Amino acid sequence: MPLAIDVHDLVKRYGTRTVVDRVSLAIEEGRVCGFLGPNGSGKTTTLRMICGLLTPDGGGGTCLGHDLVRERDAIKRQAGYMTQRFGLYEDLTIRENLEFVGRVYGLDRLKQRVDGSLERLGLATRQKQLAGALSGGWKQRLALAACVLHEPRLLLLDEPTAGVDPKARRAFWDEIHTYAAEGITVLVSTHYMDEAERCHEIAYIAYGALMARGTADEVIKESGLVSFIATGPGADRLAPRLRDAPGVTAAAAFGATLHVSGPERAPLLAAIEPLRADGIEWKEAAPTLEDVFIHLMGQAQDNAPGT
Repeated sequence: MPLAIDVHDLVKRYGTRTVVDRVSLAIEEGRVCGFLGPNGSGKTTTLRMICGLLTPDGGGGTCLGHDLVRERDAIKRQAGYMTQRFGLYEDLTIRENLEFVGRVYGLDRLKQRVDGSLERLGLATRQKQLAGALSGGWKQRLALAACVLHEPRLLLLDEPTAGVDPKARRAFWDEIHTYAAEGITVLVSTHYMDEAERCHEIAYIAYGALMARGTADEVIKESGLVSFIATGPGADRLAPRLRDAPGVTAAAAFGATLHVSGPERAPLLAAIEPLRADGIEWKEAAPTLEDVFIHLMGQAQDNAPGT
């Protein structure tokens, strides 16, 4: 498949701080790629460089076949970008917002496009409601409708489901995969592990550096992590005793169980050995994506000023 995004060694600096440090990313057309990382890791800055809103300080490449630096306007016309915060007019109705966006793009067949977008995203019966009166889930649908009104070939979605209930999140992701099936490429940043697992592939960035890339299964396998699960009375209360132990990169309670992970089996076994009390059972298990990402965060070097 041809590449919708093919960028290499992207760099962005603000003053003395490098917020994106030589990031390379290639995504085929029609794929859904999850973009993950802690707050302040450079995800939003990378998205804005890819869609032409920011000019890289280093590196380059292409997006939708257009040069990332010289053809930014052409990229903008074919990309839809959904920001973290609701960016439409709250004192306009749903329809009025979409009509406004259509006029900004200079779209033909405006009424037909708006009607189609309203129907597709279930907004037709609410089209006269003020955007400011909508719940988070409905605002999300409106924002997505505005993103796809000009029929883009690429969607860049920046934490689009933050603060949205699980049912609305699931409906949103069903729609995302429908767009991908139609050939639209989607790069979506998220903090939700279940959403990351719904992507065709994922990229993990921490403090400006790309740390992992591939399918969820590939990222877990390549991490080399070893994990154990403890069950039994009080197992979930053992986390504080393990978090700073040699060989342990993650120790977290999940309900009444405890998940413990580390890069090597021998040090991990040595750390849990003193906690093999009566009634506590330890069993080796496959690490989760969350285990892997916590491990990667521990390996990353903080790029904040003064660190």
